[in-house]
Amino acid sequence: MRALIYGGGAVGLGVASCLIRSGEDVDIIAREGTVSVLREGGLIRTGIFGTLDFGPEKFGAYASLDELLQEDRRLHQDGSTDGDRDYGYGYDYILVCTKSHGSEISASDLSRHPELLSERGKIVLFQNGWGNAEIFAAHFPKDAIYSARVITGFQRHEKNVVDVTVHADPIHLGSLFGSDLAPMRPLAEAISKGGIPAEVVEDVGKDLWAKILYNCALNPLGAIFRVPYGVLGEKPHSREIMEAVIGEIFSVMEATGHKTHWSAPEEYIAVFYERLLPSTARHESSTLQDIRAKKPTEIEALSGAVVRLGEVAKVPTPVNWTLYKMVLFMEAKSPLVVRGDG
Repeated sequence: MRALIYGGGAVGLGVASCLIRSGEDVDIIAREGTVSVLREGGLIRTGIFGTLDFGPEKFGAYASLDELLQEDRRLHQDGSTDGDRDYGYGYDYILVCTKSHGSEISASDLSRHPELLSERGKIVLFQNGWGNAEIFAAHFPKDAIYSARVITGFQRHEKNVVDVTVHADPIHLGSLFGSDLAPMRPLAEAISKGGIPAEVVEDVGKDLWAKILYNCALNPLGAIFRVPYGVLGEKPHSREIMEAVIGEIFSVMEATGHKTHWSAPEEYIAVFYERLLPSTARHESSTLQDIRAKKPTEIEALSGAVVRLGEVAKVPTPVNWTLYKMVLFMEAKSPLVVRGDG
């Protein structure tokens, strides 16, 4: 199996570590600083699934697709194998691990190099929020696009070191377009063999909407109030806001034909307070972390996506809209240092 990890941030390196461990041929596209460290020091994974250390000879690391293709062509023509790694045109899987705000750039970049995908190659989106698959569908056939739901915690403390901090559920792989799921099974098996459970599911859309419910209820509010998630559940004022967010999202889902694992907001709210919120009580909003680091947030693919879907379906989303605009204000008042993933 040949796999390209597009985006060398925490998620990208975490998934890459699994595929390398399972013996697959892996290349990583990341920023120049990350590529330099990966080439010199290899890739290290720490955390709840143990420590792994892969030398730089076990994978490829490149700062751009042009650089990757140039090197790939040279080695292919020379008949080089570079140890255990084989070279040739076309990846079986391209795993997009960029932040959601980079989806259009990522899709455009990959579409300019159609030779990257093998004849039956698939693109798998390891991204947050809603709307990423539609962006890629404007550049690639829908039956080539798959989605992953990830609720494993990855943190990158150094450019080549990824720490697995928490694992709530297996990585779920599936299609939002009703495509054949058989191509996802080898990928799920390889990731699982590499130490992090993964499985193929019939309706990954339900999983993605469950994650949107959780993120939209907590992420923007945690950033605005600058408190850990647990504090939001302790106060009646913040609870009322979160419950309103959840109610609006259920209304949008119903109007747009989407579903999740709960049929009514009351069912989800009960699980939210009893199980989901307590397990992440100390967690700090990723939106707040991005704002502090002067990075773009993923609010457009979270609250922003809910608002836009609501507008199309003529479903009012005043609470989601307010939180969305407040986070945009927080971004705008501080100059952003735009960085790619990895």
